Order: sequence, then C-alpha cells, then structure tokens
Amino acid sequence: MRKVAMAIVVLALAGCGEGKSVDAPKAKPAVTESLPQTGAIAAQEWDIRVGPPDHKLQAITDLTAWLLEHERELALGSVAAQGAVELVQELAGRGYRLGILTRNARELAHITLEAIGLADCFAIEDVLGRDDAPHKPDPGGLLKLAAAWDVAPRDMVMVGDYRFDLDCGRAAGTKTVLVNLPENPWPELADWHAEDCAALRRMI
Repeated sequence: MRKVAMAIVVLALAGCGEGKSVDAPKAKPAVTESLPQTGAIAAQEWDIRVGPPDHKLQAITDLTAWLLEHERELALGSVAAQGAVELVQELAGRGYRLGILTRNARELAHITLEAIGLADCFAIEDVLGRDDAPHKPDPGGLLKLAAAWDVAPRDMVMVGDYRFDLDCGRAAGTKTVLVNLPENPWPELADWHAEDCAALRRMI
C-alpha cells in the first residue's frame, strides 16, 4: 500500500511553562513534528563585535553555552498543548512514523518530548534540530526526512502553527495542516485547518 508521512511542528505540540509556544506509510505512515520554539536565536545569527578574533570566538562560545542553558530551562518547563499528547499517541498507535523539525538544538527537543510524555513516540534520528537541517521555511528538513523514510513528499503532511511551517510544506511538496489557531490567516497555504490538536484528532 502507498506510504504516507506526516510532519508536525513542535509549536503545535508544546509550549513553555507560561503556555506560550517556543520555535504515512500505510505500510505505516510517517509523522514529523517540530518542537516548540523558545524564541532563542542561534549564536551564528548574532553580530558580535568584541575586538580580536580570539575574543570573538570566546564570546560566541559563551553565548552558545548561555543559549543552550536558557533553552534547556524552558524545555524542562514545557507543557503539552491541548490534545497534543492524545493526538500523537493515536498517530503512533496507528503506526505512523513521527518526526520533528525545530530551530532549537536537537537535545533540547528530546528534553521537551520527555517533559510532555511523548519521547517514546519519536525515533531519535527523526528529530531534526537547528544543526541538522536548514531552518524553515527551507524545505531541506522535510526532504531529509522523506529520503530517510523512503516516502515521496506528496505523501507527507506538514503540521504546524505558523506560516513558515506551511511555507516549508508547500516548498517540499507535502500536504499542510495549520493547527492551534482559531482562524486561518493563510488559507492559500493550508490544505486543512484545526483550531487545536483535539480538533485535528477528530479530523483524522
């Protein structure tokens, strides 16, 4: 039977402690998730002006360490979005392969999944962090998962809560679902819209 793959963005699954989001095969379907974005910026995106090259390198090293620790604290305090745990567990139970695309570090994505009780639903290699694939809306992460899962992009579904998630899916050639927004501001980019994960679960 034709394989089906799905991609879900972490923003759709979890948020920080204050409730804010941070950044299939019929043989068994595949699902990709992107963990919540904490709002942190990768160190290479900062313009650091601190004098000699060796000082700049140390500044970047210190900043990277600070960002990772800050993101780790946020990841540990993550809580699941409404209906997210039930949605992912049902998809995993149906045999869909699940993956994640996130602008956070991969290890922080795993911490978030542990915090919200979903770590068992994702293979370690199917969680792509900011160092594993180009940032959305670049389709590189989805295409990397498609190749690893041996599925065609047209048989994948990208699920997210922001335009970059939908742009990423469109660029990769997947179907797209906008979730966790009461309205759909990008109808031209979303094949389906669900106001939250519970509503999406009822649609599948």
